[in-house]
Amino acid sequence: MSDRAGESQAAALMAILDLEERDEDVFVGQTPSTERQRIFGGQVAGQALVAAGRTVPADRGVHSLHSYFLRPGDPFAEIRYAVDRIRDGRSFTTRRVVAWQERKGEDVAIFALTADFHAGEKALAQHCLPMPDVARPEGLPGTAEIAARHGERAAWMDAMGRAVEQRFLEDPYDTPPKSPPDTKSWTWFRVAGELGDDAFVHSAALTFVSDLTLLSAGFARLGGGWSDFDGASLDHAVWFHQPVRADDWMLYETDSPAASYGRALCFGNIWSADGTHVATVAQEGLIRSPRD
Repeated sequence: MSDRAGESQAAALMAILDLEERDEDVFVGQTPSTERQRIFGGQVAGQALVAAGRTVPADRGVHSLHSYFLRPGDPFAEIRYAVDRIRDGRSFTTRRVVAWQERKGEDVAIFALTADFHAGEKALAQHCLPMPDVARPEGLPGTAEIAARHGERAAWMDAMGRAVEQRFLEDPYDTPPKSPPDTKSWTWFRVAGELGDDAFVHSAALTFVSDLTLLSAGFARLGGGWSDFDGASLDHAVWFHQPVRADDWMLYETDSPAASYGRALCFGNIWSADGTHVATVAQEGLIRSPRD
């Protein structure tokens, strides 16, 4: 990929995460053009985290976020993020963010997030999961190849590919059924281009990407792929263990321990390319047949 193409991808993601401050503790974000009829959940989570971070001292990094998707987002209406400063302690800072959109002249909440920020301290216990031994991203098919292979049903990937570069160990539209104990899936991702050195920008970018493939873990035991189910995120949580660089390759491992009543619980682990376990992700979502 050329430097110019990489710069444009990084710029696309930076534009999504660059919020306008409309009022005190109220921020507005833009939505990129997409083939989808609703807003990508990772976008709202990433923007909400940015809104929270704008009100937090620079020396405190985010260590966890917990969120709920309340209504589908309208990609043609602006999103306003209202921040509630619920705690400013000696070591921890906590923010609650509610995302609002207008529906038929009335403001409705579409998303709610609580994020906690920590000044950091000397570690007593320190350990992490080892990175699995899987193929490296170089040479694996990327977003463009998958989109070209599957045509119209993968058209939305072109828009997403302008912000995030992915490498796939399996074709996400044609995956054989998985069975225990081998139910995990892996994908490499990064923002192509430079995001700069602001650690908080990289945390927000990771939050954005962490919603990309996670819910498909709930469908992995059936086989098939992304076009064989309709999914919607219900909640999403991220724990940040180490500083991340979202413009370097990261490995995303996903799995689902339980699914019932139309819902699937999915977990993810994220490693940097050097094997450092940087984040853990959890999500519950709806999984339905596209024919329902």
